[in-house]
Amino acid sequence: MKLLKDAQLGASTFFASPLPHDVCGSNGLPLTPNSIKILGRFQILKTITHPRLCQYVDISRGKHERLIVVAEHYASNLGDFKQGKTASPEKVLQIAYEVLEGLEFMNKQGLVHRALSTQNVLLDCKGNVNLAKFGLYHMTDHGADVDFPIGYPSYLAPEVIAQGSFHPSDPSHDEAPLPSGPKSDVWSLGILLFELCARRRLLQNIEISEKLKFILTLGCMDDIVTVLAEEHGCLDIIKELPENVLELLKKCLTFLPSKRPTPAGLLGDPLFHGISCLYTPFQKPVSLFSSSLRCANLQLPDDIADLCKDENDDYLSERGIDEVYHLWCLAGGDLEKELTNKEIIRSKPPVCTLPNFVLEDGESFGQGRDRSFLLDDTTVTLSLCQLRNRLKDVAGEAYFPLLEDQQSGLPQSNSSNELSTTVMLPLIIRERDTEYQLIRIILFDRLLKAYPYKKNLVCKEARVDIPPLVRGLAWAALLGIEGDIQAKYDSIDKDTPIPTDRQIEVDIPRCHQYDELLSSPEGHIKFRRVLKAWVVSHPDLVYWQGLDSLCAPFLYLNFNNEALAYACMSAFIPKYLYNFFLKDNSHVIQEYLTVFSQMIAFHDPELSNHLNEIGFIPDLYAIPWFLTMFTHVFPLHKIFHLWDTLLLGNSSFPFCIGVAILQQLRDRLLANGFNECILLFSDLPEIDIERCVRESINLFCWTPKSATYRQHAQPPKASADDSFGKAATYFSSDYQDMAKTDLSREPLALADLKAEFSPRISAEDLIDLCELSVAGPSKRNKGGKPKIIAVDIRSMEDFSRGHVSGSVNVPFNSVFNSDGELVQCPASGVLQNYRGRVIVIISHAVKSAVMFAAHLVKVNMSRVCILDGGISRLNPTGLLTVPSPQI
Repeated sequence: MKLLKDAQLGASTFFASPLPHDVCGSNGLPLTPNSIKILGRFQILKTITHPRLCQYVDISRGKHERLIVVAEHYASNLGDFKQGKTASPEKVLQIAYEVLEGLEFMNKQGLVHRALSTQNVLLDCKGNVNLAKFGLYHMTDHGADVDFPIGYPSYLAPEVIAQGSFHPSDPSHDEAPLPSGPKSDVWSLGILLFELCARRRLLQNIEISEKLKFILTLGCMDDIVTVLAEEHGCLDIIKELPENVLELLKKCLTFLPSKRPTPAGLLGDPLFHGISCLYTPFQKPVSLFSSSLRCANLQLPDDIADLCKDENDDYLSERGIDEVYHLWCLAGGDLEKELTNKEIIRSKPPVCTLPNFVLEDGESFGQGRDRSFLLDDTTVTLSLCQLRNRLKDVAGEAYFPLLEDQQSGLPQSNSSNELSTTVMLPLIIRERDTEYQLIRIILFDRLLKAYPYKKNLVCKEARVDIPPLVRGLAWAALLGIEGDIQAKYDSIDKDTPIPTDRQIEVDIPRCHQYDELLSSPEGHIKFRRVLKAWVVSHPDLVYWQGLDSLCAPFLYLNFNNEALAYACMSAFIPKYLYNFFLKDNSHVIQEYLTVFSQMIAFHDPELSNHLNEIGFIPDLYAIPWFLTMFTHVFPLHKIFHLWDTLLLGNSSFPFCIGVAILQQLRDRLLANGFNECILLFSDLPEIDIERCVRESINLFCWTPKSATYRQHAQPPKASADDSFGKAATYFSSDYQDMAKTDLSREPLALADLKAEFSPRISAEDLIDLCELSVAGPSKRNKGGKPKIIAVDIRSMEDFSRGHVSGSVNVPFNSVFNSDGELVQCPASGVLQNYRGRVIVIISHAVKSAVMFAAHLVKVNMSRVCILDGGISRLNPTGLLTVPSPQI
């Protein structure tokens, strides 16, 4: 995306063609509005960046099929030269060359301008050309989705006029004409240059039909340039032009397209040999994820001090146009209000739109066409005064944060106290704070440019929050995406039909279709390609319903980068949904749901007991949660906030999210029976996603790592020397990634796992959490690890022979009677004193520990778990202590 520099933001608007309300598509669903189609096609235009093209920034959809386009804009255009100014022959050739540069780059991207005119050739402060509205022909499907023709009559090429106008709803046309080619723009350039040389506009003050007729009759003329000059009384001016300029006009104004050169052909013409050497070829910036060296073309001044010269304190102009527009919106910018103020959008009282006469079939008469629906070609400049005023207190240093500075994560400005307070505000408020977002965007922009070297800092800052503008790239960094992802994606066969195609076609029109972008035909095409690429590249896995929902967040954030969406999805699934998409995934799903049941009992035994009592098991509601990682349950804006945190945790974090959702519905679940719970989950009530994230983190911190051990989880990754990666912490690393030892958890048969209410933890986890050593418990700070107490349920004699240091002895029979009821005694009082801590049950036989834990859960004791393997697992460690004999 280009930098703002001396450019402005401009907004223009037009209407898409309305569709009939009583017509459905071949699939029985309502037709996609033309405005949605245009919105989808527009997205690719945001990726087209060139010095000779105005940068497209955004498009928004309003009422009645209205579309508002935001793009780079300049106040001056080529029409200014015809208002008293004289363009020298050298200037004419320079303008022609720069226009052709823009046209050639467009053609390489498969685009044709078709609306080239003097008002769409903008000039920056240095007089360089920037072509505006070059994407209108593409986004409207060559004019098929709008009621107005694309282009200006005086500038249209003869072959375009000869095709006539076309609209899909017109029954008189059997098939659409072929789209215009690059050569039609060369004719428009010829007319434009002729006007520049003659210092007057062509074909003015005559009817449009006469204009078009005159252009078509030029085919009978031998010398079109001379005919035009005679017709407009400027033959003397044209004859005085240098030979090279005259030859350029004649080549551009060649009537037959077959003999007319293309923009690329004209650029290589000897006419421009004296000019082409003044321009350096455009080099597309290297993307973040590619095999090319991003700093290969880095150029630094001879004197590094030149970088520090503060000649201009307008730091905002050095930011990307998309950033500035995003901040403009946050600072209160309103596109419709701006256009209304300039009377581009005019409202009409509804009573004035009523027809005079209506037939039974709905046909109306007596109401003239509303002229407000016609094309208004005006571009309104969006004022940045409000944004600059909002950011006036931001110090210049804030635009260049020091990445190695310990305070770099804290926004720096004259109002730093306010910004420090902002960090503590709810996320939804932080995302709408202009000053705060500027600081965060700049910081993430610098960190991502240094990826993967600053991967650890990306993770650190992501724990605070992720700015919405850079979320797509930030997620890719958190998932560890590297290498030439485009080459890998291109190598996958996405065209050959496969059996899964039919199911994908059925699922896509039902996936997050409330979103305008994903519901567009362009969105459906990209959905299909990314999903098919994943299926083809993972032959050992199959397509399950729900995979489309899983793809949606990645595609939305990387709509113009399918390769990155595919790469993120391919990295996400093995980490959080390993083997969920096997053809027979029942053993994986059942183990996952069983561990989830244990997590409910671990964190909220009262709720667990109630749900088990009424038979409302996770199989009935939680499969769509975990199979789609909650994307089937929540809308995209909530998924973004949820996954911002999910991607920072390990593969067990989804269990905590599930428990957090249940706890928000806790009161209603406890008060209802089976049928009511089924109805409740069939239409899930509104969930406070920020509270859900906050509680999930708390639950995650209270859960021992090995408690969520699954034998079907992703196996340990091969250890690699990744000096740029983040250092593994107790919570960020997966238990499965730890080296297997004699103290690790052993896999359990699914039937045995289901028989246990409480989770097991490994001996190494107990040693780590209790910070045991041969010298006894250490006094180190536990650094946020859960508070833990070991409860030894063996007899007093066995306990005295050797026990875990710091553990308490609560013999089984002294606390519970034969009916499993809690007996009031000193031992039960000891248990009550430790309520709220993680309670680890230790016994000789794991079976007795399982029974004891089940009794504790029945009496609503939370955070109960079992030592896997019992006390015998700790015997070889030498960590058991024997009490000193009393003298």
